[in-house]
Amino acid sequence: MDRQKAMIGGGFLIEPTGDDIFTPEDFSEEQRMIIQMCDEFLDKEVLPNIVEIDAQKEGLMPELLDKAGELGLLGAAFPEQYGGLGKDFITATLVNECLGGGHSFAVAMAAHNGIGSLPILYFGTDEQKEKYIPKLATGEMKGAYALTEPGSGSDALAAKTTATLSEDGKNYILNGQKIWITNAGFADVFTVFAKVNGEQFSAFIVERGTPGLSFGEEEHKMGIRGSSTRQLFFEDCKIPVGNLLGEMGRGHVIAFNILNIGRLKLCAAAMGGAKRALNSSVKYAKTREQFKTPIANFGAIQHKLAEMVIRVFAADTSLYRTSNWITKKEQELESTDKAGALLGAAEEYAIECAMLKVLGSEALDYVVDEGVQIHGGNGFSDEYNISRSYRDSRINRIFEGTNEINRLLILDMYLKRAMKGRIDLMKPAMAIQQELMSIPDFGEDDTPFATELKHIANFKKAILMCAGAAAQQLMMKIEHEQELLMYLADMAIDTFQAESVLMRAIKMSRNNHEEAETAMDIAHVYIYDTADRVSCAGKAAVNAFAEGDTQRMMLLGIKRFTKVGGYNTKDARRRIAAKLIEKEKYFF
Repeated sequence: MDRQKAMIGGGFLIEPTGDDIFTPEDFSEEQRMIIQMCDEFLDKEVLPNIVEIDAQKEGLMPELLDKAGELGLLGAAFPEQYGGLGKDFITATLVNECLGGGHSFAVAMAAHNGIGSLPILYFGTDEQKEKYIPKLATGEMKGAYALTEPGSGSDALAAKTTATLSEDGKNYILNGQKIWITNAGFADVFTVFAKVNGEQFSAFIVERGTPGLSFGEEEHKMGIRGSSTRQLFFEDCKIPVGNLLGEMGRGHVIAFNILNIGRLKLCAAAMGGAKRALNSSVKYAKTREQFKTPIANFGAIQHKLAEMVIRVFAADTSLYRTSNWITKKEQELESTDKAGALLGAAEEYAIECAMLKVLGSEALDYVVDEGVQIHGGNGFSDEYNISRSYRDSRINRIFEGTNEINRLLILDMYLKRAMKGRIDLMKPAMAIQQELMSIPDFGEDDTPFATELKHIANFKKAILMCAGAAAQQLMMKIEHEQELLMYLADMAIDTFQAESVLMRAIKMSRNNHEEAETAMDIAHVYIYDTADRVSCAGKAAVNAFAEGDTQRMMLLGIKRFTKVGGYNTKDARRRIAAKLIEKEKYFF
């Protein structure tokens, strides 16, 4: 891994497209061995037991977590001093992706080694870390995270669980309730959020067996049925003062920083699930015959299969592009703050993490939905695993902040960073307004990939034009225009993916990769379709706040910035599908 400085968080929107991108083609030999180990673990330990996992067979999930711990999969990213493997962030992301096809097991694992362990690892005292992290790294102890309450889901700071210092000053007395707590049925240690004296939002480490802590029955859920999900009740629950996690009244720092990492890792897990669902769908399409021919020979099915590949490729590429930025930023920060370097790096790319959560979960939803369609009536039967994939996928658009909340956060974070001087949006936005008053440049650039790069640059101009004008006109009122913020977020998400896909395709082409032609087909299709989506969202955004001459000028700008030449996406998709059908699996 080189030490080149990473782009600033959100900077892709104002920086020209470069050629520095880390992609799955860059995985090391060790990382490829980890992929194989994870695949074998799922195929041998998890998937053969999937029905019993869904039935929540007593002791099965903890046993599987123990086995994963023995392989080092639970503590891959934990420091070696605490019993982990000390691997970098990209490797940790890779583990989450590869185990993401494990349905309910993937949820239990991600909750344990993510939100169930990281708060202690990054905010705990030395004593707390020494006590808990080595056991969490091996699976000897299982972790869980208790934030959500009946009246506070997206509005986490509205929690009503309270903590009051006892008269002797030795304990905090917790009272309240938590809901939707993953791993609650077997977890040994919980990170619990409560308000000290009803005001100071803080975090506490609570061990199972603490008097006053009790649990509800297992929730009956639409999907991820094998994942333990229970309510927690605190009734005069005594927590030693030494179990306060982080600073008093700073629980929101823990909650929000951990969520940044959680959002990226959710995208990774979604990709693992999507690739397995895609593989099962293409295999079914090759064997299922209708009208005396495999349905994989039909154009309508090929369109679905190709679009699955395109969306997975786009999300996967965006995921590892961001993971590499976080890794580089972590390296930069280690010299001044080794303990908090990863959290600082994840915060820097909180915008990208929010985008990844949305694009990853929605790519997975597309893949499993069309997977059911390809399976036809059989897809509606529990006999075929695609039905489980469909049910299990739906929660991901709710986990780690709903996709609506994450879309709103994208523009909120951009505007707040601009106000603080962390990123300059207004200067590029003003330049684009001036450009709209000038005659377009009709000159042609015949250098390789110039046309595609110009399209990406123009998509960015469309976003900056709309966001800049909206911020100028609405000012502080913009936060109440949620529909407008979501239009802009969709434009940013699509552009980020389009740029990532193009950068990967160019890199593969320059390296003469065997799948370079297919990657370029994907890039062309994605850019062509992104132009339509950015145009649609851009026009909706402009019409939401602009009027008169300003509206007319900006609509002309949207038309100019989303203009692309004709391209036969049908044939490109057929070529992509043909490669998938030949390989019988996702091949990147």
